[in-house]
Amino acid sequence: MKDRLWHITSGILVPAWLAAALIFTLLHRFIPSSGWLLVHLLLLGAVSTAILIWSQHFADTLLRRKALGHRLSLGLRLSVHTLGAALVMTGMVIDAYQLVLVGGILVGLNALAHAIVIVGQSRGALPGRFAPLVRYYVASALTLVVGVTLGILMAGLSGGGEGYERLFIGHLGLNLLGWVGLTVIGTVALLWPTVLHTQAQGRTKAAGHTLTVLVGGLGLLSLGCLVDLRLIAALGVLTYLVGLGLVLGEAVAHLRRAPAVSFPAWSLGAALVWFATCTLGFGLQVAFAPSWTAAAAAVEMLVPYFAIGFAAQILLGALSHLVPVVLGGGPAALKATANELDRGGLFRVAVVNGALVLTLLPVSSSLTVVLSALIVGTLASFLVFFIRALRENRRVRALPIVRITPGERAAPTTSPRQTGRMLVAAAALLLTVTVGIVADPASVGLGTVSAQAGASAEGAVATGHTTSVAVTMVNMRFVPDRIEVPVGDTLVIALTNGDDMVHNLVFESGMMSGSLEPGASETVPLGMIDADLNGWCSIAGHRLLGMTISIIAVGTAADSAHADQSETGIRSAADDFDPMAEPDSAFTARDAALPAATSATVHRSTLVVRNVETEVAPGVVQMLWTFNGTAPGPTLRGSVGDVFEITLVNEGTMGHSVDFHAGDVSPDDVMRTIQPGESLIYTFTATRSGIWLYHCSTMPMSVHIANGMFGAVIIDPPGLATVDREYLVVQSELYLGAQGGEVDDLKVATQTPDLVIFNGYANQYAARPLAATVGETVRVWVLDAGPNVASAFHIVGGQFHTVFKEGDYSLKDGGSTSTGGSQVLDLAVAQGGFVELTFTEAGHYPFVSHIMSDAEKGARGIFAVLP
Repeated sequence: MKDRLWHITSGILVPAWLAAALIFTLLHRFIPSSGWLLVHLLLLGAVSTAILIWSQHFADTLLRRKALGHRLSLGLRLSVHTLGAALVMTGMVIDAYQLVLVGGILVGLNALAHAIVIVGQSRGALPGRFAPLVRYYVASALTLVVGVTLGILMAGLSGGGEGYERLFIGHLGLNLLGWVGLTVIGTVALLWPTVLHTQAQGRTKAAGHTLTVLVGGLGLLSLGCLVDLRLIAALGVLTYLVGLGLVLGEAVAHLRRAPAVSFPAWSLGAALVWFATCTLGFGLQVAFAPSWTAAAAAVEMLVPYFAIGFAAQILLGALSHLVPVVLGGGPAALKATANELDRGGLFRVAVVNGALVLTLLPVSSSLTVVLSALIVGTLASFLVFFIRALRENRRVRALPIVRITPGERAAPTTSPRQTGRMLVAAAALLLTVTVGIVADPASVGLGTVSAQAGASAEGAVATGHTTSVAVTMVNMRFVPDRIEVPVGDTLVIALTNGDDMVHNLVFESGMMSGSLEPGASETVPLGMIDADLNGWCSIAGHRLLGMTISIIAVGTAADSAHADQSETGIRSAADDFDPMAEPDSAFTARDAALPAATSATVHRSTLVVRNVETEVAPGVVQMLWTFNGTAPGPTLRGSVGDVFEITLVNEGTMGHSVDFHAGDVSPDDVMRTIQPGESLIYTFTATRSGIWLYHCSTMPMSVHIANGMFGAVIIDPPGLATVDREYLVVQSELYLGAQGGEVDDLKVATQTPDLVIFNGYANQYAARPLAATVGETVRVWVLDAGPNVASAFHIVGGQFHTVFKEGDYSLKDGGSTSTGGSQVLDLAVAQGGFVELTFTEAGHYPFVSHIMSDAEKGARGIFAVLP
């Protein structure tokens, strides 16, 4: 195979991965684990494939010797890596650990083979000034082996806990700083002066002892994660940064001799800046975070900047320089190909990096989405230019050779004016920011015109005077919480958060502050006051606890309209609930089947608090606060005398806690509220049997339970009979906010639920019935999680011969007469029990809460009984 055809065939893998990343970016709302997938399509897919190709290419060049098997060997490695990466991503998306395991093993073994091939190639190679740079490729491949191993271990765990987060930080460090970082450092040492058209004077620093420093830093990082010492891990990252600084100092010296004038140079330069910045942030976050969990959460925030700012830009910059070289075709073809890949180069780099910097600012989510779309669109333009470059190379190669006679000069070319390109990039960023503000004006303190006009008092005239008031948020209150302002005055609020948690201030007119961390301040301009105005903190539950403020327009009529605080102008997701709607064919109901208690006497579990966007009925989505990603949370089961050791990890956005009714413990310590990034261990011994509620006990408790923070603990009564089937049904209520939003705390306070549901989804067992067979004994455990509504569990057509409620039997095997029966298990909020029955005929038996209006709100299901 000719060189050019080989490079096109092998090199097409990288654009293919980039195209896949673009496609899945557009479809990300419909794909599970989309954030994880997009990062890995770029890093494990495109970047890793490029590393395999170009590290082998540079090894061939630097060692002046072909590797064993040459193209056949590299083609096999590319095939194995592509298969392994595809299996890993597929397994993670569809939650199939076996695929992740097989794919991870393939990727790891392939990286090891890559290192072995280059080591073998190095033996007997001719000495060269830059030959030592090949060691970077060997070291980077070995770090990938370890990094992939950590990733496999993480995939096999349920997630959460300090151990998991240590694995995550080690996985991230070895893959980004090791596999990608070491390869980039070893390559840039030679590629950077080539792109700038400067000469490397003497031996490059990367060819000296720098690799030892870098690998030593990665070793310290790994050691710190292994022995649970964050300062050692942080020292490792900072040691790595010292080695990186040596190489970057040399790169800056080259830049002083020859300024960057092409897209490859601008892109590579910007990528190296992001590399150094993100690595520094990595080290500082690990060093100063209060825990591994907090460090992992902070480092995870850096991943998009590592991926886009560093990896994507280094990849596109390198490809834009190397593709014309490997395609060849003579000086004319090389220049034409490079020109295509250089189109709009400065504009593209300025837009991508400007937008990335803007996302670091405290901007609204709407603006962040618009900026992200701009970044993705700009990066995706490379695929267009890549296709154009291939066509242009083919076209120029087909042209007849034009010979220039001695003394004849080629037509001069004019360089594009870079100032104009920068102005166009700035204009694009400004336009993007404007679109984001228009989409969410409240994010920058701009109220909607219609809301302001609707609140106006007829005939109000501006006085030209400004009233300035300092308001402090402290102890769940605004101080002062009532402000009198003369009609026509302009009001400006100097808002300070003096509390120990995040707050904000929202007015019914649409004006709002940003979310203020403890100690932060912000000025909130409300404009001219011509009517009374109500405000509140919109953090879920805070308004319910009394965080409200009133602006009184002095000089209006005494009966001036006071807006109803419940009317925020946001459409409730309850408007989209159709009690007759069926979930789509892909829907899987929560498994209500209850596994038997194990023989273990000590039960260790981790509950990770996460905010998860969850469908709770067909077409109805809420942002729930969950234990381990589901509502209800995981079910725990054991026997009297068993010990439960529960690690609570808060990866949410506010303070949370947990209260296990199954434990007889003092609440002072174990039930305390922990802030995001913190964790605690809650240990109790089960001394009483029954089904017990656990829930978040942070105030307002009703709001936290209503938004998903509850679950069940079952402690089997001694001598519990064996049955044919055993199910668990947890009843709860939902008080729907906006689509995709959080709980409506005012509905919670007034106890007006929109949905009453079993196991977290309205009518799910009507669409996906529970199974039983005629003659079987079926036990159904029932728990009422509330927070407000009682339950009356009933199976239509069935009769209970056994009823167990709140720790004892009220009826067992028909009672003293042996013919007694029961029709309902009545439970107050937080109570639980079980019923047993035997179906005598085949058919479909509905089960409901016999508080029928609640059944009509979603508390119903079906037993499908087979002969």
